[in-house]
Amino acid sequence: MTRAELIVSVAEKSGLDRKSAEKAVAATFETIKLALIKGDKVQVLGFGTFENRTRAPRKGRNPRTGEEIEIKASNLPSFKAGKTLKEAVNH
Repeated sequence: MTRAELIVSVAEKSGLDRKSAEKAVAATFETIKLALIKGDKVQVLGFGTFENRTRAPRKGRNPRTGEEIEIKASNLPSFKAGKTLKEAVNH
């Protein structure tokens, strides 16, 4: 499902016009993004949890030269599906 398809689906299911549904979807994604930037966890009961995971620094190799390089630590956004969502997908 693309973002455009999601907007159409939200509009149909909520009774909103397409422009209002587009604003609602954009606001939802923006709110989740800003919470993750601040380091907060976003938990939607019955759906799942969005949070940051820290990736430890590690050694890697330059594929061209084979030289060993140090890869810095980084934060990665992650999503963990909730029990209700897992059950719905598996039935």
